[in-house]
Amino acid sequence: FNDFGEDGGPAAKEWAAKLVTVEKFLASTFGKGALNIDTRHFAAACIVLKGLGGLLFVFGSSTGAYLLIYYLIFATPLLYDFYNYNVGEPKFFRLLSEFIQSIALLGALLFFLGMKNSIVRKQLKNKAAPKQKAS
Repeated sequence: FNDFGEDGGPAAKEWAAKLVTVEKFLASTFGKGALNIDTRHFAAACIVLKGLGGLLFVFGSSTGAYLLIYYLIFATPLLYDFYNYNVGEPKFFRLLSEFIQSIALLGALLFFLGMKNSIVRKQLKNKAAPKQKAS
């Protein structure tokens, strides 16, 4: 995502063909003019979600984890489109490996959120009911 520039840079060029496919699918499903996705805006949104989400996640924020989850949900199927290649092709295995790695990262973020929420609930439960001391 370096060299964003006026045209969106190499990231927007990478996304352009894949977003056309998504627009065709949405047009066939919802009708003409359903959604027009600008590749520069999509690339900028990916940069913001990944950058801000990563920064907040490093500091232990669940908001950062949610931003990274949104990024992975929207970007993973488009970036790693292994389903468009035959099983014997070398690009298929590379894309499949990166797709599975992104799914594993998504699972790790969900685990982080689950653990963070369970720790908060346990702390609130312990504070709410103090035990009586026996004399």
